[in-house]
Amino acid sequence: MQLNLKNPLLFFDIESTGLNVATDRIVEISAVKVFPDGHTEVKTRRINPTIPISEESRRIHGISDEDVKDCPTFQQIAKSLAQWMTGCDIAGYNSLKFDIPMLAEEFLRAGVSFDFRKRNLVDVQNIFHKMEQRTLSAAYKFYCHKDLENAHSAQADTMATYEILMAQLDRYPDLQNDVHFLADFSTKTRFADYAGRIVYNDKDIPVFNFGKHKGKPVTEVLRAEPSYYAWMMNGDFTLDTKNILTEIKLSMR
Repeated sequence: MQLNLKNPLLFFDIESTGLNVATDRIVEISAVKVFPDGHTEVKTRRINPTIPISEESRRIHGISDEDVKDCPTFQQIAKSLAQWMTGCDIAGYNSLKFDIPMLAEEFLRAGVSFDFRKRNLVDVQNIFHKMEQRTLSAAYKFYCHKDLENAHSAQADTMATYEILMAQLDRYPDLQNDVHFLADFSTKTRFADYAGRIVYNDKDIPVFNFGKHKGKPVTEVLRAEPSYYAWMMNGDFTLDTKNILTEIKLSMR
């Protein structure tokens, strides 16, 4: 199938020093420009970010500080890149949340004008998530090859969940038939409270997971801003969250 295009469509992906759009930098950008007649142009360029690449990022993309020390900076390639992108619509995978904000930030730092808001922006990941449902009924159909009758009744949903887990264990050899393993494997974030307002970071320290103090240790915030505790206790938070917050506060004595 050939894409039906009025403008060239530029698919791109970036690798970076980290995941903070405000402070991290691009270390590699690769793009394929698809023209309305179907032919393509591919460009890949490594970039000296001028700041260290985090170890976590290096493990993911395999690019080290040494690999890019002699490469041009983004400032040096920004104008030519913007010119090459001019007139293109933009596509990527998870691009609306990360790649486009990161690239836009680099253009702004370089003083080069490129307004993504004037282009059509296609995020292939969002299409995937919308087209492939993530409902219990869809999972039951996928794993168990049966339609879920009486969906949204507690008993039917409970039995379906049990059958899905059994089917997952049969389907994926890497899944260990061990509850502790499955619990760790299926947990994205370790919540201190059930609502997920307070979570544990990689050092097992409770940190806020929302608002202006997101990512900050709870104890540091309460010491620096004691009124934050009262604001939360009087706010629209669950009792469980308030209990956990109180336990952390009491542990500071």
